[in-house]
Amino acid sequence: MARIAGVNIPNDKRVEISLTYIYGIGRVLSNKILKQTKLDPNKRVKDLTEDEINRLRQLIEKDFKVEGTLKRDWLSNIKRLKEIRSYRGSRHAKGLPSRGQKTKTNSRSVRGNVRRTMGSGRKPTAQKT
Repeated sequence: MARIAGVNIPNDKRVEISLTYIYGIGRVLSNKILKQTKLDPNKRVKDLTEDEINRLRQLIEKDFKVEGTLKRDWLSNIKRLKEIRSYRGSRHAKGLPSRGQKTKTNSRSVRGNVRRTMGSGRKPTAQKT
């Protein structure tokens, strides 16, 4: 297995797909990376030479924020919003949607699937014996 940015990418998948296993790289960015390194996106990872893997590794580590650095930046941005007591920061702290969605009926996943009405989520009553 090739190891790029601390992630083992799968050998038997195409390079275009296997690069998406790295956090912060999607399909569009993987195609962009492959064009810059002049690699065939349909080639399998196991068919890449060591030189091609090194070119990929160097380009990704030099030009793109991936994995730990991306997560760290993302968390520091949220922490900054909380520290300056912005509205978005307070929504993050409360665990609610921060981009203007309504919360009466939606945002179940953010609130932890809480059902607050009487009949919702109720189990059916037991059968007569």
